[in-house]
Amino acid sequence: MTPTQLRAFACVVRKGSVKGAAQELGITESAVSMNLKQLRTELDDPLFSRTPSGLAFTPGGLRLASRAMEILDLQSRTVIEVSEAGAGRRMLRLATSDLFAEHAAPGLIGLFTSRARDLDVELAVHPVSEFAELLLARSVDVALGPGHAHTPRGLVQQTFLDYEVVVVAAPEHPVAQGTVPLDSLGDQVWHLGPGASEPAGETAAVLQRLRIPERHQRIFQSDAAALGETRRGVGLGVALTFTVREDLRDGRLVRIDAPQLTGRGSWATWTLAGDQQISATAELVRFVRTPRATQAMLRGEGAGVGRFRPAVHVTLWS
Repeated sequence: MTPTQLRAFACVVRKGSVKGAAQELGITESAVSMNLKQLRTELDDPLFSRTPSGLAFTPGGLRLASRAMEILDLQSRTVIEVSEAGAGRRMLRLATSDLFAEHAAPGLIGLFTSRARDLDVELAVHPVSEFAELLLARSVDVALGPGHAHTPRGLVQQTFLDYEVVVVAAPEHPVAQGTVPLDSLGDQVWHLGPGASEPAGETAAVLQRLRIPERHQRIFQSDAAALGETRRGVGLGVALTFTVREDLRDGRLVRIDAPQLTGRGSWATWTLAGDQQISATAELVRFVRTPRATQAMLRGEGAGVGRFRPAVHVTLWS
C-alpha cells in the first residue's frame, strides 16, 4: 500500500463518492479508481460497493478507513517532526473563525509563542462548519472558534472563553435616538464583517433572529472596516462586546438594548481525541484557558512578524 492509495481511499470515505474525492485531491476520477483497484487487489477485499443510497463499505473497508487515517497522520507527523528536528523548530496549524482571527488570535498567538520560542504558528480562517473535516483530514492541528452543541465523533471540544454579541449604532442614528421602532430593524442598512456570512459564526444568530434580508446587509473585508462605517452613522453594526468597549465608553457608538438584539456564546478549542494530538496542540489547549491568555485575547495585541506565519487566502468578489 502506498500513501497515495490510502489518501485516495480515505478521501472517498470522507466525501462519499469517487467524484468528490477526485475534486478534493485535484486529480481525475480514473486516477482515484486506479488507486482503489490497486488496494482491492492487494488486500483481496472489495472494500465497498455502490448502492442507490450511497457507498456501502465491507467490514474490511471500514477497518481500512480507520487505519488509513492513522497511517496518513503518522506519515504527516513524521515528515513534520523530521523537518522540525533538522531546523530546530516546530509548527502548529490553526483554523479559526473570522472574528476570532481578527480580534483574539493575535494576542493569544503573540503570548503563546513568546513562551515557546521553537514554535511557528500558521493561521487560516475557515467556516466553523468545516472545523471537524479539517481536523479529521489532518489539515490543521487545532481549531478555535464557536463551540457546537454536538461534538463530532473522534473530536474533543473544550470551552475557554464566553462572548457577547450586541447591536451598535452611532449616537446620531435614528435607532439610537429612539425615533425608529425596533420592529423596523430589518429595513435598516447593516454593516457587517466577513464572519456574518458564516451560518455557524458568532453574529449569525442575531441576524437570523432579526430576519435581516440580504439586500440590507453590507459585508466588509474586516470587522474593523464594518465598525468604522457604522461609526459614521449610516447603518447598524453587530459586534463582540469587548471589541467595542472603548467606542461605547467614549460615545462613538451606542449599544441598542433589547433582548432579541443580544446573543451569547462560547469559544472552544476543537482537537482530535486521545493521543492523536501533537505536543504543541496539547500545550495550546492548556494555555488558552489561563487568565493570562484570556487577558491577551481581550487586549488584542499583535504578534511579532518573526513569530507568526499566516497562510495565504484570496477572497473573490462577484
